[in-house]
Amino acid sequence: MNPLLLVLAVLPGLLLSYAIFRADKYEREPLVPLIVCFFLGAAVTFPAMEIEKWAFGRLQPGGNGFGAIILAAFLAVSLNEELFKFAILRFAAFPRKFFNEPLDGIVYSVLISMGFATMENVFYAHRFGMETILLRAFTAVPAHLAFAVVSGYYAGLAKFDAANRSRLLWQGFGMALLLHGTYDFLILQSWSDWLFVLATLTLYICLFYCNNLIREHLDNSPFKM
Repeated sequence: MNPLLLVLAVLPGLLLSYAIFRADKYEREPLVPLIVCFFLGAAVTFPAMEIEKWAFGRLQPGGNGFGAIILAAFLAVSLNEELFKFAILRFAAFPRKFFNEPLDGIVYSVLISMGFATMENVFYAHRFGMETILLRAFTAVPAHLAFAVVSGYYAGLAKFDAANRSRLLWQGFGMALLLHGTYDFLILQSWSDWLFVLATLTLYICLFYCNNLIREHLDNSPFKM
């Protein structure tokens, strides 16, 4: 692969990972768990993409069938990808002692998702080239960020609310799944280019909302002086 293309494929995920690391200003996470979560997110890209390949081969969503596109967006892509990422967050980060403030849910969720998005970008770079990678830098990678912030926000709440822990964890997963599925439905459909534009505009509105979620958890940090 062209070295420049590889750099462009991995740079967005790394920059967003660094941005969320810097945002955690009261009690920053140790580097080793962050790196582990990033690479676990990258690792599960392989089975997730194999499942998607198998599902798309059977659903054939490119035929403009509404049902096929819904199933492809919400099951083959959204449920598949979000379940892998949620499993890493739930079992690799959530129970650990270093997960000790609400914002940590967002931090680890984002690192997992950026690992996933980065490896996904490498696959797409190899297959589709420069134009696709440049487009994904402003669409798919920020989308993974938005889904991760939502899921991680609820994980941060759940960590410190034992009575509602299960509900909050699954609520975060469910909202990320819904957002991801809706986004992919608008991307996969081919009825109108305006729906693709709507998906992009909605994504950036979600990112603005995600900034508020990050600020809320920062304000509730037990390490805030």
